[in-house]
Amino acid sequence: MSLDLHIILFLLLRMAIAAAFVVSASVITERAGPVIGALVATLPVSAGPSYVFLAIDHDASFIAQGALASLPVNAATIFMGLVYVVLAQRQSFAVSVASAVGVWIVLASIIRLFDWTLAAGLAVNAVAFGICIPLLAKYRHVKMPLVTRRWYDIPFRAALVATLVAIVVSTSGWVGPRVSGLIALYPIVFTSMMIILHPRIGGPPTAAVLANSAWGLLGFGMAIAVMHVAVVQLGSAAGLMLALCTCVTWNLTLWWRGRRAMNRVRKEP
Repeated sequence: MSLDLHIILFLLLRMAIAAAFVVSASVITERAGPVIGALVATLPVSAGPSYVFLAIDHDASFIAQGALASLPVNAATIFMGLVYVVLAQRQSFAVSVASAVGVWIVLASIIRLFDWTLAAGLAVNAVAFGICIPLLAKYRHVKMPLVTRRWYDIPFRAALVATLVAIVVSTSGWVGPRVSGLIALYPIVFTSMMIILHPRIGGPPTAAVLANSAWGLLGFGMAIAVMHVAVVQLGSAAGLMLALCTCVTWNLTLWWRGRRAMNRVRKEP
């Protein structure tokens, strides 16, 4: 397969997968609420295909080092979510999204200045989530407004997400390797959810989705750590599969615990 064809297929795959998951998450959010939507949104939609293609072209050691770079950036993503959630309560769509993206860029740029170990990456995530999860808790429970769906909604959302993915991926070709690595880890799904849901259902309900995503994003960080260790010990294919299983199992556990808690509340007199 030629390099150009490889790049085109990679771009189209990321566009299709991201669009499918983000559109599904937005529809689920409108129908089932922010909790379920958040669980779908925190699956490895964007990072997963990226690592699969990297594994095709590189050895396990390269993938392990890439995971180390991704782990602290996960901490930047939760701070991005916190900034958006707080601002979206009162500020406009443009201010909320631009501020959140700006914070992520600044934090991720700082993170990339250092060489990270697994212990340091886990420590940064522990501190970030220890700060953000309690602060996000009060924004998690918001009633979803009733929305009338128009015939062009789903095609428009899919095109919007696919366009965003195309811009992010293609931009990396001319900005240099350092910024390119930064762009590869950009949280496309979070940004897409903001762009799709905020104008449609408002700031607080959209913020509730991201607030509920905190625990799922914590599981994504654990999956990255699992991948770093597993690819060296078991090879790239097994390591990637274990990371995916970690992420899916974590989200299913969150869903199960949420259902149990809801059932207990309903049974109380």
